[in-house]
Amino acid sequence: MSATRVFVARLAGCAVFDPAGDRVGKVRDVLVVYRKSDPPRVIGLIVEIPGKRRVFVSIGRVTSIGGGQIITTGLINLRRFEQRGGEVRVIAEMLGRKVAFNDGSGEATIEDVAIEEKEPGEWEVDQLFVRRPKGASPFSKGQSAYVTWREVRELNASGEAQSAEQLIATYSELKPADLANTLLDLPAQRRHEVAEELSDDRLADVLEEMPESDQVDILARLGDDRAADVLDHMQPDDAADLIAQLPEERGEHLLELMEPEEADDVRFLLSYGPDTAGGLMTTEPIIVSADATVAEGLALIRRHDLPPALGAAVCVTLPPYEPPTGRFLGMVHFQRMLRYPPHERLGTLIDQGLEPVTADTSAAEVSRILASYDLVSVPVVDEKHRLVGVVTIDDVLDYLLPDDWRSHPDETEVGRRAAARAQLTTGSIPIPHGRRAGDGTR
Repeated sequence: MSATRVFVARLAGCAVFDPAGDRVGKVRDVLVVYRKSDPPRVIGLIVEIPGKRRVFVSIGRVTSIGGGQIITTGLINLRRFEQRGGEVRVIAEMLGRKVAFNDGSGEATIEDVAIEEKEPGEWEVDQLFVRRPKGASPFSKGQSAYVTWREVRELNASGEAQSAEQLIATYSELKPADLANTLLDLPAQRRHEVAEELSDDRLADVLEEMPESDQVDILARLGDDRAADVLDHMQPDDAADLIAQLPEERGEHLLELMEPEEADDVRFLLSYGPDTAGGLMTTEPIIVSADATVAEGLALIRRHDLPPALGAAVCVTLPPYEPPTGRFLGMVHFQRMLRYPPHERLGTLIDQGLEPVTADTSAAEVSRILASYDLVSVPVVDEKHRLVGVVTIDDVLDYLLPDDWRSHPDETEVGRRAAARAQLTTGSIPIPHGRRAGDGTR
């Protein structure tokens, strides 16, 4: 074993390889079980493999940890991980817990956990990195310390919220879709604790990647003011879909609390049927005048917060330039912009072969158009040929895929194919039955 002591927070996102050097997946958490008098024992890793599936890898199958990577024996059970009674996730559940020093010197919060190999294949919690409460000064930071498990005892009282700050910091680099999957794997109470401490914009991004039932569940636990702030940060079409799932009275109340401009966009989208172009579209495409130059168009699509599908093209209209705009003139795709000098006017580069759809066009027809012409977005106009929005490929995929595609990929054909690909590429052998002591199965 190349390292005998490692801090768990540093393992998050580390690549996992088989003995041949082929990548199996990446670490998402470490699983431990508590013991009566001894420190918690590490039983395995939670690893995300291709297809966003999280599986269990026994610590006995780990042959090396070090250099930002983990080497395993290559034998991985592809069954989706399910947490069992008595098992605790270090990153998701231990970080942020309060402890008291056994010598009576006060309390602290766990910020990281070190695990150590005591014997080959036998790991346990060795040290905790903890931080004491802040001092009286608003600029002070609590004193940190390294302590052994036996020097402290956990304090979190039943019903007391557990701090999620350290968990959020550990997963700060995750993409919204990955963070959404991580939250969905947490126990319900811990999920809500994390959601409470996420920033409004980060929570908005995460909610957009969740199934609607989970969106509603999290939003129901937020206060009305906080819920409205989160909805303000969501894409209008996603916010409209979420509000449509709420009881009518609460949905209207949240719309009243939202910023007027954002609320108007959401109300506009709610006026269309969910299976029409109007119900699928977003009202925030990039809109420019015919006199705008290629340089200006490229500058607009470079915005880091712009979804890739919306950055694939700009819409050219007559004034005004907010939906509903003046008369829609056409779209200019970013590849076409790259072929012309910076001073070229966008009005001369319009794709003459792309016809917009109307807001009442069926979702099936929009899907056919996107597939037939290899498009990532299609403009939507009203009866006066004014641009009211665009339907992007991700909007259509959300409509076409099963409602539970995010949370249960293994129960769909997509999930089965992903699992098969993972098995072929890693050379892993699924182990069909339960966990047996020492053999790493689950």
